[in-house]
Amino acid sequence: MFVDFRPDPDLYPFESRWCETDAGTMHYVDEGRGPVLLFCHGTPTWSFLYRRIIAELRARYRCIAVDNLGFGLSERPAGCGYTIPELSSALGRLVDRLGLDDFVVVGHDWGGPIALDVAVERADRVRGVVLANTTYGPNRAFSKRLFSAAMSSRFAQRQILEKNLMIDRILVSELSRVLARRELEHYRAVQSTPSARVALAVMPREIRDADSFLAGLESAVPAALGRKPALAIWGMRDPVFRPHAHLPQLRRDFAGIEVVEIAQAGHAVQEFAPGEFAGAIARRFPVAGD
Repeated sequence: MFVDFRPDPDLYPFESRWCETDAGTMHYVDEGRGPVLLFCHGTPTWSFLYRRIIAELRARYRCIAVDNLGFGLSERPAGCGYTIPELSSALGRLVDRLGLDDFVVVGHDWGGPIALDVAVERADRVRGVVLANTTYGPNRAFSKRLFSAAMSSRFAQRQILEKNLMIDRILVSELSRVLARRELEHYRAVQSTPSARVALAVMPREIRDADSFLAGLESAVPAALGRKPALAIWGMRDPVFRPHAHLPQLRRDFAGIEVVEIAQAGHAVQEFAPGEFAGAIARRFPVAGD
């Protein structure tokens, strides 16, 4: 199934495109020309998260922003488990179908490990890495594992599916002070029914269930990508991916990584500081002639 929603062209002024994968049909936007930036979102967001960044960069870059299966305007295919390995496999198929080469992956939240897994397997085609408020190793912190267990309970799963908990209680609580109502509605509208929210309900379980996948990625990333040009853009007020817990790993695993700290930004750093986000990418990965 697909959601019945058309974004407001004033807020999301992009042409929708579609890619068939073995698991389902993915929605994406492909704007501009130049060096390729592949934008990958996490939960509970979609490519709408990157709208202002794409609008700023598409004059000089080819900006591709995907919706993971089960999110945004992408299909909610029957039989899909929406696990992180499944979502990564689908993204990899899209990358190959588009024939992307010399591209920069940009990953946020679960989009970090999803994009990095794709990049590890295609390291010879990757120009660089941008990570924002994410991790790519097992979630070992007790608080995260407790959150995973609580949100995987029958009661919490019902709240996610029936009451849209991930949007109305978690996302809106952070972004209501920086987004207009109609912007918030774009996050709600793509998760408007219980059947559209199945992937949202899977993500908290993946904090524990994806341990093996993430452990493999934690070992593979430094070897395959550690010497690529890298950039971290971090919302320093993020209670989920606290900078002191995650930035040291990035500095260890990526030689010469540049870190941009956004002091007043929370988890969804793209919504708090889109101009700074876009500017950091442009500085780290300049276009020839700039």
